[in-house]
Amino acid sequence: MSGDRDESAATAESGDRDESGATAESVAAAQSGHTGDRNAAQSGHAGDRNAAQSGHADDRNASQSGREGARSAPQAGAPTTRPADAAREALRAARREAVRAEAEAAGARRGRRTSARPVGSSSASARPGTESRTTARVQAAHDMRQFLASAFRMPSVADTPGATDDTGRDTTVGETDRGETRPPAPAPPQVPATMATPHRDTELRRTFPALPPRPDSPEGRAFAETWWGNAWVDALEQGALDVKRLVRGRDYADQGHVDAITVTPGQVLAYVRGSRPRPYRVQVRLRTLEDADWEGFLDAAAGRPGHIAALLDKELPQSLADCGVPLLPGPRDLAPQCSCPDSGHPCKHAAALCYQTARLLDADPFVLLLLRGRGEKGLLDALSRRSAARAARAAQEGAPRSLPGVRAADALAPRRLPPLPSPLPVPPHPGQPPAYPAAPGGPDPFALDQLATDAAARAHALLATGRDPVGELTLWQDAVRLAAARPGSGLTATTRSLYATLAAATDRTPADLARAVAAWRQGGPEGLAVLEEPWDPPAGRFDRARPLLLAADLPAFRPWRNRLTHPGGHVQLRLGRDGLWYAYESEPGQDDWWPRGTPDLDPVGALTGLGTPDDL
Repeated sequence: MSGDRDESAATAESGDRDESGATAESVAAAQSGHTGDRNAAQSGHAGDRNAAQSGHADDRNASQSGREGARSAPQAGAPTTRPADAAREALRAARREAVRAEAEAAGARRGRRTSARPVGSSSASARPGTESRTTARVQAAHDMRQFLASAFRMPSVADTPGATDDTGRDTTVGETDRGETRPPAPAPPQVPATMATPHRDTELRRTFPALPPRPDSPEGRAFAETWWGNAWVDALEQGALDVKRLVRGRDYADQGHVDAITVTPGQVLAYVRGSRPRPYRVQVRLRTLEDADWEGFLDAAAGRPGHIAALLDKELPQSLADCGVPLLPGPRDLAPQCSCPDSGHPCKHAAALCYQTARLLDADPFVLLLLRGRGEKGLLDALSRRSAARAARAAQEGAPRSLPGVRAADALAPRRLPPLPSPLPVPPHPGQPPAYPAAPGGPDPFALDQLATDAAARAHALLATGRDPVGELTLWQDAVRLAAARPGSGLTATTRSLYATLAAATDRTPADLARAVAAWRQGGPEGLAVLEEPWDPPAGRFDRARPLLLAADLPAFRPWRNRLTHPGGHVQLRLGRDGLWYAYESEPGQDDWWPRGTPDLDPVGALTGLGTPDDL
């Protein structure tokens, strides 16, 4: 009776449960059948041995069918069947096997109740079959759990046939022994050699192949080779927030990590190889120019033929870039974007792209114009049209016109020229020069004023007399004249500086210059000649000078050439070629003569300014 109750309870529960609890139902059914068989064996029916053998055979077939279904389930999950469908089919098969096993167990128990056999023989024959069926059902439930646990697992490297773990052991031996096959692990992503698509290039889309690596440039040397390329680099470096990223980006550029570069209006695009296998996608944006800006650029370029010739030679003239149109970017005009996780502005990949773009600009300035919005062909066509229009207007405006002229016969006929106008009256005196301000390290303003005043005086004399007396002087005489024209007396600080400069220019000493200045102030060029040039005067006036001196109660002067010296050695008279007597003084016995007084025709009158006869 307890076996009937267990059978009815298991049957009702297996009918009410859904597909998701099939595994639990199969285990519960196996346990219920095991309990009923144990009760039936104790009842002692005679036909229990045959029923047990029949049930054992059926259970073995069911267990084999369950294992075959569980093993065939992964095969059903082939590329044509989804894993979820395969799992549902396996659950249904397990449920059918469990229901069939319960039905067979119930029939066996009914046959044992109708048989009248001893209990001992029934127990001996029923226990082996019951144990076999229980083992088969437990094995079927275990296989189903293993299948369901791996039905939704993603394949890994260990599932690949022949794969080994870190210890070198083959990880697929167990699966191969059970006859299970798993899909191979996915291959690593294949990165193409280049991301460039030059077949898509148009007039407004240009693709440049990857630039080769180049040796590291020395520190302090400009990266680009042209002034406009360096202007691009300056805009990058002045707008960067981290200098270290710029250094790494420059190294990336020098090492050739930048792939082919695609340039379109307002954008530079390239892939830059970094630390991961797949390169980073980098783009640098730049604002395009408005139509009004392009009109101004075309007018400036067509206005000078040299600009068009320079563009054709792949050069960008400085004057064309300064025409008022912002061709070159500023520090904040470059907007880089990169797919790397670095949030720097710019990152090293964007910096590498900017540096390589500067090399492109070195080779072709039309890349810069394309970035600003116009292609090379369109620009050259527009410049050609504007140049042709300008030439046509110039030819139309420069057509020959009837100009007034003179007949050749009239031009070659002899004619009398009108007399020149009378010269303007001579000014009463030379003009005053302007004031010259003093500057640190500059010339002496007083000396400049003196030179300007002297030049004005010479010009006035030349205009009034027609000759320049200063022009006949030697360098030494002119230096003495300039020093003598300096107002004031005595050797002040300013005078000493002037004397030192003039003496150095004439290879004399300041003392020689001071003595010559005194002689110039005494008698001009003749007084300087009396100082420096002794001569032999003719008989007559020189011979009559001694009696005149004696008549004035003066001692007898000693004659030597054109000089008469006092016996005391402190006064001297010199006769000039102009017939005038020049007085000199010196310390007694030192022969250091300095001009004194005013020249005079009378030797006694020349000595008047030196004191009374008693003093002499």
